[in-house]
Amino acid sequence: MENQNDNKYLGQEKVSKLLFKFSIPCILSLLISSLYNIVDQIFVGNSSVGYLGNAATTVVYPITIIAVAFAWCFGDGSAAYLSLCQGRNDTKNSHKSIGNSILVTFVISILFMILGYLFMDKLLYGFGASDVTINLARNYFQIILLGIPFYMLANSVNSVIRADGSPKFSMAATLLGAILNILLDPLFIFGFNWGIAGAAWATIIGQIASFILSVIYFFKSKTFQLNRDSFKMDFEVFSNVIKLGVSTFITQMSIVVISLVCNIMLAKYGALSKYGADIPIATIGICMKVFSIVINIVVGIVLGAQPILGYNYGAKKYDRVKETFKLVMISSVIIGIFATMVFELCPEMVIKMFGTSDSLYMEFAVKTFRIFLMFITFTCLIKVISIFFQAVGEPFKSAVVSLCRDIVLFVPLVILLPKFMGVTGPLWAAPMADLFGIAVSGTLTILFFKKLSHETITSKDSVVIKSSKPGVIITISREHGSAGKYIGEIIAKKLHIPYYYKELTALAAKESGLDKEFVSKINSTSDVWHDLYLTTSPVKYAIQAQDQIIREIAEHGSCVIVGRATDYVLRDHPDLVRVFIYANPEYKVKKLQEMYGDSEKDAVKNMHKSDKNRASYYQLISGKTWGDYKNYDLLIDSSIGAKETANAIIEYLKYLKN
Repeated sequence: MENQNDNKYLGQEKVSKLLFKFSIPCILSLLISSLYNIVDQIFVGNSSVGYLGNAATTVVYPITIIAVAFAWCFGDGSAAYLSLCQGRNDTKNSHKSIGNSILVTFVISILFMILGYLFMDKLLYGFGASDVTINLARNYFQIILLGIPFYMLANSVNSVIRADGSPKFSMAATLLGAILNILLDPLFIFGFNWGIAGAAWATIIGQIASFILSVIYFFKSKTFQLNRDSFKMDFEVFSNVIKLGVSTFITQMSIVVISLVCNIMLAKYGALSKYGADIPIATIGICMKVFSIVINIVVGIVLGAQPILGYNYGAKKYDRVKETFKLVMISSVIIGIFATMVFELCPEMVIKMFGTSDSLYMEFAVKTFRIFLMFITFTCLIKVISIFFQAVGEPFKSAVVSLCRDIVLFVPLVILLPKFMGVTGPLWAAPMADLFGIAVSGTLTILFFKKLSHETITSKDSVVIKSSKPGVIITISREHGSAGKYIGEIIAKKLHIPYYYKELTALAAKESGLDKEFVSKINSTSDVWHDLYLTTSPVKYAIQAQDQIIREIAEHGSCVIVGRATDYVLRDHPDLVRVFIYANPEYKVKKLQEMYGDSEKDAVKNMHKSDKNRASYYQLISGKTWGDYKNYDLLIDSSIGAKETANAIIEYLKYLKN
């Protein structure tokens, strides 16, 4: 678990210094990853197959993205789960999440390879291959398929290595593969005269090298150790991995949808134009690869800003949030404007890197760069805003910003515009989608910062941890409406020991530098986005702060602590008694009406919502099921009355003493 003083550093150090420190490694890592996607196209385009080879690799590209979508889903999911396990000192489940992810990734990679060979031509034609390029695409794809298991496994475990505290090793593994690919491409393509097949062999050799280096890491991992049990499927653990990685999967699959629709429409309407089907496919391929380099630089900057934004948002240091966001936006605008000038004023300079002197190819390639990347600055800003919202705990807004540009507008326009504009229609879809996307994301951003300006920092309480006599630590988990807070208070008074509920969040805020109200409400977001919200940066800081203060409270002697998965955080404490309080629905609804003045309908709604969020929080923190009798020492129905329930719990404690 990170030391809270390390987190406070994010709220005190100069923002520009922090941004430079965190962003440079992110940018380098993403640019190295981009090399895999662009190097083959450069060498293939300059070989004897020319732009037809680029068209063939463009057809294969979205199919490989499907493979990496699964790999990153399991990799990012297990990496996030590993981080949670590190925070709760859980060594039992962390290795299982990684082992299960490796196993499932391997199985899916084999299935992917088999299906690729069985349905090769259907897949390639479906993704835009023509009768002219099918043989080239087939030659390239059948070799790429051999490396799919290594490719998927290397990408999957790369995220885990970073989460284990070794980002430099993770970068080295990727860099090794990229360097081998660069060195072997000219040797295989030109030296051995293997053509497009040489590019494929160079790619998979690089992937194998990355995989081998990643495997070596697991013999010296820092926070987990893989063993035979790691690879036995634990569906409860793996369900959490999928839950934490699903957003990555959706993002990658949206790229597949965009690439697929673009390829299909360009091939269809290109065949009806003077350019033919293959020139548009080839040019959009190199355009997208160059575009990815610009986007990855911007994404690297905002990813570096994530911990700064997350901590300062949680601490309600909104001036620092605004300053960080401003620096990221200015940097992104500068990069976007520079890229726009290159693509609008001298696109030929970039295009010629990828070979061919064909006049029709050059004509359409220039059009592609000038039209498709016309508003690349807006594209950069949309991506920045999407990641910004994720960083400040707004996953719904993040999804809206991302999907409204790519899926809601871009894909329909790619399909619609060619009917009126022919083969250039799909190109115009990008700038039109950018205009719509920046309008939506800009509006959401303005509203978000307006809301921030009206929020105030809650006062810092003078609450302190109270020393107590050595003895039992009573943790109370409870269903909403079961009067668990009141019961805990009664027990504490009768036993003359400290009681912690609101005091816990106040202490966590005081120790971590986060805002008390923010820490208090981390479990009260909407049901649909609750799981994603709990994995965002500011919430992770709040959870870390809570866990640390819970352990400190327990060190000061006997007490009663209500909520916040305390029973799991203190699971190794020798004097722990874990109580779960429940009640029948009628009793809970009546209690909620009495306590909060809810109508019966609102009481039922709030009861279900609150319990669902508590269950989700508990599962994320512990990997266990909230309310499962196996996780507690005593489960008791409070329908008998709050005082009676408190007395029964005290009697149980007396029984344990004897």
